Amino acid sequence: MTEILFYHMQRQPLEQVLPSLLEKSLERQWRVAVQATSEERLQALDDHLWIFSDESFLPHGTDRDPDCATQPVVLTLRDANPNAASIRFLVEGAPLPDDAAEYQRICILFDGTDQAALLQAREQWRGAKEAGHSVAYWQQDERGRWQKKA
Repeated sequence: MTEILFYHMQRQPLEQVLPSLLEKSLERQWRVAVQATSEERLQALDDHLWIFSDESFLPHGTDRDPDCATQPVVLTLRDANPNAASIRFLVEGAPLPDDAAEYQRICILFDGTDQAALLQAREQWRGAKEAGHSVAYWQQDERGRWQKKA
């Protein structure tokens, strides 16, 4: 059974939230796939992950890179798992992959200020529960820390 975590972003944008979650995944020695739905978002994330912090960067590639299978983090527009990731991040409304049960964890990050994103997250929540996955809902507090709400 896959653990599916829903991250309701309200106080910080994806560009602030995703790098810290990726760092935590890499600290656990997990290989990661990040799925977006547009080429523009994919390129923006690719650029941002190299420069998001003065102290570090996140080693990554895209699924177009010839060595993507060896990358600890792979950015993709497809639902394939090019680097044998155990955790997958879905951003920008990316759908649950057909092979969702093959992952240890899937994280769905959605913009809490976007009504369409909220509605889609609710549909994904229902679908994940109906499929028998373990689901959890996380929301940021006033200080930007994540609090488990359900």
